[in-house]
Amino acid sequence: MANHRQPANNTDLFNPTEEHLALREMVRAFAEREVWPQAREYDRLEKFNRKLFEKAGDLGLHGITVPESMGGAGMDALASVIVHEELSAADPGFCLAYLAHAMLFVNNFYQNANAEQRARVLPKVISGKWVAGMGMSEPQAGTDALAMRTTAVRDGDDYILNGAKMWITNGAVDDTELGDCFLIYAKTGTAKGRALSSFLVEKGMPGFRLGQRIKDKLGMRASPTAELVFEDCRVPLANRIGEEGDSTMHMMRNLEIERLTLAAMSLGIARKSIEIMNNYASERHAFGQPIRAFGQIQKHLADSYAEYMAGRTYVYATAAELRLDSHGNRLDSDGVKLYCTTMAKNVADRAIQTLGGYGYVGEYHVERLWRDAKLLEIGGGTLEAHQKNIAQDLRRVATLR
Repeated sequence: MANHRQPANNTDLFNPTEEHLALREMVRAFAEREVWPQAREYDRLEKFNRKLFEKAGDLGLHGITVPESMGGAGMDALASVIVHEELSAADPGFCLAYLAHAMLFVNNFYQNANAEQRARVLPKVISGKWVAGMGMSEPQAGTDALAMRTTAVRDGDDYILNGAKMWITNGAVDDTELGDCFLIYAKTGTAKGRALSSFLVEKGMPGFRLGQRIKDKLGMRASPTAELVFEDCRVPLANRIGEEGDSTMHMMRNLEIERLTLAAMSLGIARKSIEIMNNYASERHAFGQPIRAFGQIQKHLADSYAEYMAGRTYVYATAAELRLDSHGNRLDSDGVKLYCTTMAKNVADRAIQTLGGYGYVGEYHVERLWRDAKLLEIGGGTLEAHQKNIAQDLRRVATLR
């Protein structure tokens, strides 16, 4: 999958190379064949589909941004956007579990781990044999990540972690079993309370346990969410990622690709909602004609398509400029998520309205897409956080390019 081919059509913003187009075709076929058929059942059961997760590993999707020399696909941020758009169009819940693994853990870990850590862990997570996640949010620290209370205190060749992480995607793979490994952010040092370090915490480490498995969520029910608890959890020094105090920068850099791919998930939700709404508008008749002949339905269709294409263009333009090994594009990584998440929710809402009573029941899927869309306005940064960040960043911009 590495980007070694010449562009097939460099004017195609959404598939700029043959490699990107081949990736989209592969993932769309996988999503339609394997992901879509199971989505409704796993949403209803609030269950994580681990076998499907491993199949994504067989396709090379878990290491999409990791170089081929390390067992990955060697692709870029735009490729990540393609994967998330296509998977989310079939099952946003499954896609969110994928994002937490492939972006929040695998990409983050590769960018910041040392050679020994990469060699030991990457084969397990890229294959999908290990399910991984990232722990940043806490019961009292979500948007204000630097207010986290989890601490890591050096003790010889170990660190002792104490605290709890909340709302952790892939925290549990079923009601009683932890995920396999996590990147956990914790405070080390006292310099203005901002010195953060990150640690590879693995299932089975003494003092590390599963807390509350969070059930009865509005949406994203196929994505397991849990509390992680650390009680004098002993983590070897060899499991610290980077130098002590380096991880505030690690976290900020990873937030950019996280928010970009969450926006891409919104595109998948919007696209599938439009497809369902568009087909239904031709099939359903009222007063002797298809309902797409009525102005109210035309407005739902037209507004939805225009908003989707506006968001899609913004996401892919941002992805084309985002570098995975640096940071500095917070303005637009926040911007795409601010716009696209609400856009997707509104499009799914119009789809429900167009389908009427059928839209309100699970058989037609749009009610599931609407429920899943709401989480994207909260997770990975709230709308209010993006508004704050964008307003702050615009203070340094005299003119818009």
